Amino acid sequence: MTTPISFPSTFHIGPVKIAPATILAPMAGVTDTVFRRLIRAQGGCGLMMTEFTSSHGVVGTDGGRGESRNAQRFKYLSFEPEEHPISAQLFGADPVVMAEAAQICQDLGFDAVDINFGCPVKKVVRNNGGSACLRDLGLVRQLVRACRRVLKIPLTMKFRAGWNDQELVMAEMGKIAEEEGLQAVALHPRTREQGYSGHADWKRIAILKQAVKIPVIGNGDIQGPEDAVRMVQETGCDAVMIGRAAAANPWIFRQIQEYINTGHYFQPTDKDRYQIMSTYYRMLVEEGSPEAAGKMKQFATCFSHGIRNGSQLRTQVHQAKEASRIRELVEEFFETALKVA
Repeated sequence: MTTPISFPSTFHIGPVKIAPATILAPMAGVTDTVFRRLIRAQGGCGLMMTEFTSSHGVVGTDGGRGESRNAQRFKYLSFEPEEHPISAQLFGADPVVMAEAAQICQDLGFDAVDINFGCPVKKVVRNNGGSACLRDLGLVRQLVRACRRVLKIPLTMKFRAGWNDQELVMAEMGKIAEEEGLQAVALHPRTREQGYSGHADWKRIAILKQAVKIPVIGNGDIQGPEDAVRMVQETGCDAVMIGRAAAANPWIFRQIQEYINTGHYFQPTDKDRYQIMSTYYRMLVEEGSPEAAGKMKQFATCFSHGIRNGSQLRTQVHQAKEASRIRELVEEFFETALKVA
């Protein structure tokens, strides 16, 4: 008899039920509406999140003008009904602007708003956004308080463990969130100084979980279903958030559910990889994305590893300039590869 695998089946962000207890992390340049719908179609993901979005860009105080400003807002905050439940993630350092942006997201129909205090990218940090706020907890409190004041939908925040190993603030951040009425927090336990290198210390997620009563979402170094289960077991977190692994393996949420239920899970074949690439490329073209070719190249790079002669496909795809040509190359490659298989 198979021993049941312990993993939360659901959790709540305020009144919003998230089932399963898995979340697609916000990733700049990746988690647009097309990619989110692709993930949703594979099953197993409880909550979608947008790309992280400038609060100044949302309200139009970043120097944008007229139609271009509105186009950018639409690009980052557009979503389809099948993406619910979905949360909009914002970053910034001005409480007034952040609150106005949060109000706009609420009016657009999002189920929740999340504030980013984790992004380590220099251009964001230079403007005192993202992980820069980890050195100014007073500003963190002002930002979330301003948003909470105007929102009727849930507010959450995602953050890193601290600026560096000597300035860890995950427990303090969690307490601010709880005191200001936020409904959940997500922790990526690397520091800003680490960037995406080194090890994500899950013990820090456990420390945060012990410090607060609101739901804690764990994030970082989940490469497969076994890691997701182990994170919950080791930290007691209420849900897991997956980013880079989902970009390379859109089936990971489905795999987690299968692993929890049966102890084993689906492994994609070359035919599965071909079908999902073909589907994603078709969706990009139908969406009319001006970035379609770039996104196709990015996806092809992730998906051709482990496939026989995949390096040949990667070379051809990166030399192509048009989305239509990339689709042709992928079709031709897999037509041959699947015949050989």
